[in-house]
Amino acid sequence: MSDPAGKRPLVVWIVSDGKPGHVNQSLGLAEALTRATLTETVILPALPAWRAWLALLLKRFPANTLAKPDLIVGAGHATHVTLLAARRACGGRAAVLMKPSLPRRWFDLCIVPQHDGIAADAHTLVTEGALNRIRPAAGRDSSHGLLRHGLILVGGASKHFEWDSDAIQVQIRSILARTPDTHWTLTTSRRTPADFLALLPPYSNLSIVPHTATSPDWLPEQLARCGTVWVTPDSASMVFEALTAGAAVGVFDLPVNPKSRVGRAIAHLVDAQRITRFANWCAHGTLHPNLHPLAEADRCADWILKWLKSNI
Repeated sequence: MSDPAGKRPLVVWIVSDGKPGHVNQSLGLAEALTRATLTETVILPALPAWRAWLALLLKRFPANTLAKPDLIVGAGHATHVTLLAARRACGGRAAVLMKPSLPRRWFDLCIVPQHDGIAADAHTLVTEGALNRIRPAAGRDSSHGLLRHGLILVGGASKHFEWDSDAIQVQIRSILARTPDTHWTLTTSRRTPADFLALLPPYSNLSIVPHTATSPDWLPEQLARCGTVWVTPDSASMVFEALTAGAAVGVFDLPVNPKSRVGRAIAHLVDAQRITRFANWCAHGTLHPNLHPLAEADRCADWILKWLKSNI
């Protein structure tokens, strides 16, 4: 770990399974650590399962030319054994960003979202949603206090909610009709049904950008300028990113799987008045303001640095 004089950076290894969502969680933490202290970050691919177990058994890891890690981070089940193998061969502390598939005691630190149902302890931090790279926006376009730019994020079929394209179409049309002074940008996801956009009639206050036309920086840029964001509830990570950006967040109504942990997380946010369901917006015409944007990555970074300092 970096010393008080800052002579050596904190060396962070990120173990990647190649999935953008998982990598963004790890990068969100690494970038928060960089904001807090001098940090050097390296991204390494997760080893195939058999190679990872062999590396763990033999205490060998193919990263001998890199600076030894202080912290090894990974999200996604495919990263777990590689995390352990890297720690055994190269030292450092292993931090997993989810409820692990292996025993939690095998890892030094666990950072898990609240909906995973894990209690916090000396080695476990519970967060509101998965970590992300979003930063609170410095400012947004406004006119006499009225927000002029809005964002609509459309997901698709999932095990957490029963997808209904017709219901989402009706809700989107209602929002567009009732907010003529807001220009909305709508984007889709890989899970959005292929015919969804074709069913949506043109509106003068709507621009459509299919997910295939977006870059990795597109969503953060949109969140930085849009004060209001509507999200389908199956896209929980988008909900938490919008809350982190500081936007007022509405969620469309879809039937929920009563056994879904994501469904319970959305319900918790509604009960806490962090987000507003479409039906409630229809009744009152307003969204709950986002008075306290989430900053979970920074909170986790502070917790980790204090833990490392006390466990040298």
